[in-house]
Order: sequence, then C-alpha cells, then structure tokens
Amino acid sequence: MRPFAVVLFAALALTACRRSTPSGVDAGAPSASGTPVVAPPTAPLAPAPPADTPKSFADLAEKADPAVGFVKTLQEQRGRTGRRRVIGEGLGSAFVYDASGLVLTNNHVIKDATDITVIIRKKELKATVVGRDAPTDVAVLRVDSKELAHLPLGDSDATRVGDWVVAIGNPFGLSHTVSAGIVSAKGRTGTDVKGLGDGTGYYNFIQTDASINPGNSGGPLLDMAGRVVGINTAIRANANSIGFAIPINMVKELLPRLIKDGKVIRSAIGIRVSSLLDEDATRLGLGDASGALVRSVLPGGPADKAGVQVDDVITAFEGDAIPGPEKLRWAASLAGVGKSVSLRITRGKRSFDLKVALGELPDQPETPEAEPDEPPALPPGHP
Repeated sequence: MRPFAVVLFAALALTACRRSTPSGVDAGAPSASGTPVVAPPTAPLAPAPPADTPKSFADLAEKADPAVGFVKTLQEQRGRTGRRRVIGEGLGSAFVYDASGLVLTNNHVIKDATDITVIIRKKELKATVVGRDAPTDVAVLRVDSKELAHLPLGDSDATRVGDWVVAIGNPFGLSHTVSAGIVSAKGRTGTDVKGLGDGTGYYNFIQTDASINPGNSGGPLLDMAGRVVGINTAIRANANSIGFAIPINMVKELLPRLIKDGKVIRSAIGIRVSSLLDEDATRLGLGDASGALVRSVLPGGPADKAGVQVDDVITAFEGDAIPGPEKLRWAASLAGVGKSVSLRITRGKRSFDLKVALGELPDQPETPEAEPDEPPALPPGHP
C-alpha cells in the first residue's frame, strides 16, 4: 500500500473510532482532570460568491442570428471559346454591420471569387466587394438590401481574458451554429501561433475556446451584450478548442479606408524589425528587453535617410510606447505615406528622437490559398 493510502486509511480509522459526542466536544482530548476539553465554536464558512455564468445564451443568439449570413462563392474560368466553367466553390460566414447593406467577412472566404452570394434568413443576396485587405484577412461586401438586421461593433480592447464570448457561423455548412466559450488570450501573433503564416502580417488575434471550425470564417465573435468583438478567422490545426479572431478595433481602423479606396494604402519606415530577445539585450548592454530591434535598414529608404541603424531599438512611435515589433509595424503602416513621424531610439546607452518621413509600402502579391479557417500566409514586409 502506498504511504499516502496508509495515512489516509489511518485518518479514516481514527475518525471512525471517535465516540459520538455533542457538537463542539472532542472526546479524544481529555483534560488533566479527566473532563473533556470543549473546543471553541467553529465559524461557519462564508458562502461562495455566485458564479457570473449566464443561465443561457439563447436570448443573445436569437437577437444576433438574423444578422449572420452564409457565404457561397464560385471561382470560374473562361475558356478559349468564351464559355465559363466552375473551377472551385467556397463556403464561409459573414455578418451585417451596417443597415445600408454592408457586410464583413474574411478576405480568404471571397478570394478569387467571380460570384459571391450571401444568404441571410434564407434569402439569397448577390454581393459585391467594396474593399479587401489580404494582410489582415478582412473584406467588406455590399448586398442590395436596406431591411437587414445588423450587429453593433464593440470594443475588443475592453474585452478581458476570461470573458464569455459567443461565436455564430456556418461550420461545415451547418448554418447558424452557435458556440460559446471564453477569451483564452489576447495579442496572439504569427510568432505566437506557429504555422499560421510567415510572421510578417498584421495579426493581433483574440484566442478563444469557443468552437470554431471550417466554415466559421468571417462570422462574428460576440460579447455578452451582443456586440461584435472579433471576426472568427483561424483554427489551430490538430488542436482542440483553440480558435482565433481578428479584434474588431483593428477592423474599425481599416473600414474607412476599405470603403473609400477599396484597399489599404500602407506607409513604411523602411526597416525590418524583430522582438528584442534577452540575448540581444545582453549583447547590446540594455537592461530592458522591450521595444522593436532593427535587424536591417532598406538602403536609400526613409529610415536610412533619417539615420536609423541596425541594432537600434525603437521604443516609441509618435510618443506611444512600442513593446514589440507588431505594434510598430501596425502603427507605421497606417500613419500615412509622406507623413513625418517621431521615433524614440535607444542606441547603446543613449536614447534620442529621430524624425522619419514615411514612404509607401509596395503592394505584395497574395500568397497561395490558405486552408479553410487558417489565415493566408502573410506578405513579406517591414514597417
């Protein structure tokens, strides 16, 4: 018998051997006079606080469901005779976010599609592409209907790890499937999530254990008030309960540009950056391992002209702290072509500011088709 089992057995035996006595009296501990010692009364345990668990997600799902759509796409090719033939079909999810008929989904859901249909409340609506952005996997569609329910866009920055969330979509073509879970983590990038890209995209995923499966791509991730906090986008292959959503605050920054220009025109510093590892901090004599480490400088580019050097550490962009490369790349890409921005640089023991006039980040070719519900490989790039 294991020692633990022996101790446990002995404890049980001891308890069983004690006589039944009035409450608060220990019959096994007599005083010197032979009178049993009365133990002080034990305070009752405070009741556990009630768990903030919803009794049901039914009301939330019932209210949100009419604004969630089923996306069907066709990829067609025209032959020498001019006749078109279907070479591919796709399925995904989407949701209406504006009563004028504007719909959000993933770019990889509608990539290369020659025909897009959004099915909402069993009504088939032809959709056109308003704007799309492959590096963030976001696309805006428009359907010709002014009488659609729509979902309010929430605040993904205010969403906390551990908060309840609900995903609605069409996994495996099973329309209007609802799943619930919690926010498992925030700020997941291509570096954190291995195998979801080459690490050069603009990803800042919300991780959730709400079930997300192929076909959920483009559907909403909702908070408990029924507001969209993310667009369901990716799953971790060969893993259970690990799904990823694009934070809606990230999407909201892109929407005006996608609606106006149909794409995102990105600015660039002209450098390649990475995380500052502990060994880098030691090598450079730095006490703090935060910031974006400059690995290379584009010859003749904006940073080169401004005097940025390899092994410089960028710790702030326009006065905002830069904890790592992802935030720098995102901020620099949306600041605006031609804009003069301030970089806080740490070089050895010195810290100083440099002004850089941003250039334009060239459009990158889209990479081969991603697996369903995995983001496409991301374009090579730099801030």
